[in-house]
Amino acid sequence: MPMAVIVNWNGVDVPEELKALKKGRYVLVPIDEPPALTEEQEAGLEAALASIREGRGVSLDEALAHAKASIE
Repeated sequence: MPMAVIVNWNGVDVPEELKALKKGRYVLVPIDEPPALTEEQEAGLEAALASIREGRGVSLDEALAHAKASIE
């Protein structure tokens, strides 16, 4: 599954984040400010981070399987 990559570019040099990407086609979209999170989204992220710190994280494959199952 594709993952967003945030790149800070000085307008001249090729950023290391781009050099690290696999060969292929990409869409670059400029952002001035990241979208604001709702209080609920912020709380969800905080809870997720706490869960990971406590060792209750799951592998990417498990997370993808769970997400796929929830929409089927």
